[in-house]
Amino acid sequence: MRKGCFRLLLAFAVLLSFAFAVSPVCMARGTAKIISFDTSRQADGGVPLFRIELGLNKPIEENDISVEGGGVLRPKRLKIVMKDVKRDSDDVEEGYSFDKNAKSFARGASFLAKDSKELQLTVAMTALAEEGNYRVYTMPKDKKNKKPFRIVIDIYDGETNAKGKVDGVGGRTIVIDPGHGGTDTGARGYRGSLEKDITLKVSKNVEKILKASGAIVVMTRDDDRDVYGPSATDAQELQARVDYGDFTPGTDIFVSIHCNAFYTPESNGTGTYYYYKTELDEQLAQAIQDGMVDRGGRRDRGIHEARFYVCRNSSMPAALCELAFITNPDEELLLSDEDFQFEMAMGICEGISNFFKATGY
Repeated sequence: MRKGCFRLLLAFAVLLSFAFAVSPVCMARGTAKIISFDTSRQADGGVPLFRIELGLNKPIEENDISVEGGGVLRPKRLKIVMKDVKRDSDDVEEGYSFDKNAKSFARGASFLAKDSKELQLTVAMTALAEEGNYRVYTMPKDKKNKKPFRIVIDIYDGETNAKGKVDGVGGRTIVIDPGHGGTDTGARGYRGSLEKDITLKVSKNVEKILKASGAIVVMTRDDDRDVYGPSATDAQELQARVDYGDFTPGTDIFVSIHCNAFYTPESNGTGTYYYYKTELDEQLAQAIQDGMVDRGGRRDRGIHEARFYVCRNSSMPAALCELAFITNPDEELLLSDEDFQFEMAMGICEGISNFFKATGY
């Protein structure tokens, strides 16, 4: 009798342990990897659209995908957050700049790993990121066409900004500071590109866009020269740039434009710096950073507080932009490209526009 009870209890224990072993509650859910990133122009019932497909190595539930569209500072930025998904770093890049055929739909996209369990894809749309201008859904594995499980983002045609204008800057006085110049070449790329030349070209685009939009633009230099003079100390040269803002009546903001550089060619992306004199400095930096990443599609390195002279000593809100890395061979090519220079200028101008509209400054 006792042996029979013992065997019965043992069998029950085995069954119970097996039940817990296979229970979905107790099993850790594996993380899916994005293995492909594809874009194409298509039509939905005759309506043109731009499609982004993220190929995954395994399906995920639709309720593990959250979508956030627009915002005050980033009205054209669409965010798709995916739980238990990560980017396959070997095959999928961090940032994408879309070609001219996509510009009426979207300008670029970038990935951000929020933590080990979430991956965010941000799409810079041409139209406002509001309901009706996009659709996000999943598609099953397509064996016939050799396509994996996919997350699909459809972007519908939006208004283009062909004239290179932004709103919200009319009557504003803005100082644009092209970094380096004259005897100071700034950083040099592997192909011989000079930072001082690129910053001047982008700054002139910024000047043109802002003036066309009704702003008053003051340039610290509009040609290849030292601002203070060839024999100046670093402090004298930088203070001469700051003086353009401080001595121009009614100056609203100061924006300095640079290219980043590092000793390793792998370093890449777009970043913006500020010095916290008031909250407006940080907000200006964030708005410009968002605009540049949206337009340029490069890796988002975020904003950082730093004691850069022009930011710290300007009496008005100030930001210093690092467009991309001139020491990265791929980004050096982009920085030398006129279309990319214009896109980055548009990003800076859209950031400035969003800053004024959001803060009421």
